[in-house]
Amino acid sequence: MGWSLPIGTVFGTVIRIHVTFLLFLAFIGATAYARGGQAVAVQSVLYIVLLFLCVLLHEFGHVFAARRYGVQTPDITLLPIGGVARLERVPEEPGQELVIALAGPAVNVAIAGLLFLASGELMPPGGTEVANPSAGLVERLLWVNLFLVAFNLIPAFPMDGGRVLRAILASHLGYTRGTQIAARVGQGLAFLFGLWGLLSGQPLLLFIALFVYLGAASEAHDAQLRQVSRGLLTADAMVTRFETLRTNSRVEEAVRCLIATTQHEFPIVDGSGRLRGVLTRDDMIRALRERGPDTPVVEVMRTDIPTVRDRMALEDGLKLMREQKLPAVGVADAAGRLVGLITPENVGEMMMVMAALPPKRGILVPKIRPST
Repeated sequence: MGWSLPIGTVFGTVIRIHVTFLLFLAFIGATAYARGGQAVAVQSVLYIVLLFLCVLLHEFGHVFAARRYGVQTPDITLLPIGGVARLERVPEEPGQELVIALAGPAVNVAIAGLLFLASGELMPPGGTEVANPSAGLVERLLWVNLFLVAFNLIPAFPMDGGRVLRAILASHLGYTRGTQIAARVGQGLAFLFGLWGLLSGQPLLLFIALFVYLGAASEAHDAQLRQVSRGLLTADAMVTRFETLRTNSRVEEAVRCLIATTQHEFPIVDGSGRLRGVLTRDDMIRALRERGPDTPVVEVMRTDIPTVRDRMALEDGLKLMREQKLPAVGVADAAGRLVGLITPENVGEMMMVMAALPPKRGILVPKIRPST
């Protein structure tokens, strides 16, 4: 996730803090200082830090539950509204997803139980506000863990409750249909959160509504993409008609290709037809502005674009492109020559075509080859 800073690695999972979280801490400290001075500010910031330690433990509940099923978690990012554990894949077995989803809230229940044993009493939630200096730290953390349980079990993506709902629906309706229904429920709740935020004048609810809506839309898109790509090879979805540039080409030539075609990504190939890099539209314009039209394309191209075999499963190729946030993936034949490109644009076109086609018994998806 962009704008996030790594602060360490625990059990192979990188822990990151988003810049907005640090700004949130500064805001809490400044507000508390204005209300009660330095002592209150320190206490409030300490409370927020411990709160997010509980959030981090919540995310590690997901991490360890996922590892039980062979699913790794590359990183966890702490945001002002909570934590996000990025699983390398979402298991399509409903029982596994249910266990992984409930593991996080179960950690908060355990923390709340330990804090209750430590405090010996359960104060009313109204006396445990962040800015209330008379409230005990343990009591506030106890209630906030109970709140985290309730909040995360709201049946809306990307909260745990949305994944619980999908797991239940998927066990009866299948993964894709279950995701679609759960996503619609999440978007409906996002609309209610947004309306509530507007009527009550609470901007945080508007932010949560946007977060939930986008999370639900992303889950629905990923599920549809997995359904479309299942059973296909990269050769079935690659663009086969595209302009290429040579290693001795210059940016001026790339600009002419950009104007003459609808391409945004231009592969650079050597004399044997092997991919050496990709020049994106943004990199091209930046090079034209900063270095001039005579700049060799090899000096400004992206060299981190991999090639995959044309007989590789499309689902694996799309996973590679999504995880590394690549603008394109090259497709090569057995001899290593570039024979096609897979880009987010042509994948999106393929998904629209698949959605428009009537389902046919015995045929998962038609064999089509989108082109620019």
